Amino acid sequence: MSVETTAPVTEAAVLNEIAGMLRVLLDEYGLDDVEITRDTKFHEDLELESIDLVSLSADLKERYGNEVNFAEFIAGFDLEEIIAMTVGQLVDHVVVSLRAAARG
Repeated sequence: MSVETTAPVTEAAVLNEIAGMLRVLLDEYGLDDVEITRDTKFHEDLELESIDLVSLSADLKERYGNEVNFAEFIAGFDLEEIIAMTVGQLVDHVVVSLRAAARG
């Protein structure tokens, strides 16, 4: 299912959607009350492991379709950069990818 391109893509809307996806993941660990902001780190703050990132990748593909490729996004990162990755970095990637897809 691809995101509708008729409405402008905003960082706030994408952050809200990604935070929702993360809350579902965190709920499995009983951590559904964690505040998620642009500065939230996947590993340090949310304690997500690589399997959780795989699950998040699937959620992103389901929500946004092929316009957002999480694996391609992190492919250029080294391990330390992946560990230090923030929600804001992912939000920016999603916004840029969706805007590029909307332009054709």
